[in-house]
Amino acid sequence: MVKIFIDPGHGGSDPGATANGLQEKNLTLAIATEMRNILENEYDNVSIQMSRTGDSSLSLSQRTTAANNWNADYFVSVHINAGGGTGFESYIYPSVGAPTTTYQTTLHNAIVGATNFQNRGTKRANFHVLRETTMPAILTENGFIDTASDAERLKDPNFISAIARGHVNGIVTSFSLPRKQDSSNGNSGNGTLYRVQIGAFSERSNADQLAAYAGSLGFTAAISYSDNLYKVQIGAFNDINNARNLEDRAKQAGLPTLIVTV
Repeated sequence: MVKIFIDPGHGGSDPGATANGLQEKNLTLAIATEMRNILENEYDNVSIQMSRTGDSSLSLSQRTTAANNWNADYFVSVHINAGGGTGFESYIYPSVGAPTTTYQTTLHNAIVGATNFQNRGTKRANFHVLRETTMPAILTENGFIDTASDAERLKDPNFISAIARGHVNGIVTSFSLPRKQDSSNGNSGNGTLYRVQIGAFSERSNADQLAAYAGSLGFTAAISYSDNLYKVQIGAFNDINNARNLEDRAKQAGLPTLIVTV
């Protein structure tokens, strides 16, 4: 079981950076929560712990001690940048080597790929959460809250989902996490499958467009044909609660949804 510790930066009495009507602590929690949901709903052989799941105040030592005591395999601290600039950068501790360096490269490229952020490069810094953790650790800086163009993107729930998906893609690749059998596009053989349908069209081209759009939001879509309609669906679960969780994420992304059985 791979143990991933996700640390949403700041929280409680510490809002982090603030600008353009945004607070860093809220953005980091939204990204981290989405990361946890994707990993738990879509992948096997992974266990998630978060430093905070609400708006609570935590010291840096509390965060690293929790991860160390849990014997996490990877520590991911999520932040939003400030100080003028634009784009994405990531940090690891100055003196570390592989596998931390390999993980950084993988996550960094996955996040840039998912968000189309300007790439500010992989960096090193003597941050507490990177120095005091006993496992490989990374700190990500996801856009600049005080730059109008980045802030506008950070206000979009779909973009928050894309940032989370980028982190997850990097973690999945780094640790070779297997996708849940019941979240694949095929029948797992365990009875009824629940899928989230986001559209149905008489023209295949319309279905293709919606599937591509869903992909840009971080959803994996499949197109099936029945009843003279091309149906665009995401996920396939034995447990209806997993389908409902995915449906909630799709609704938050602005997609129309309908849970169907196959």
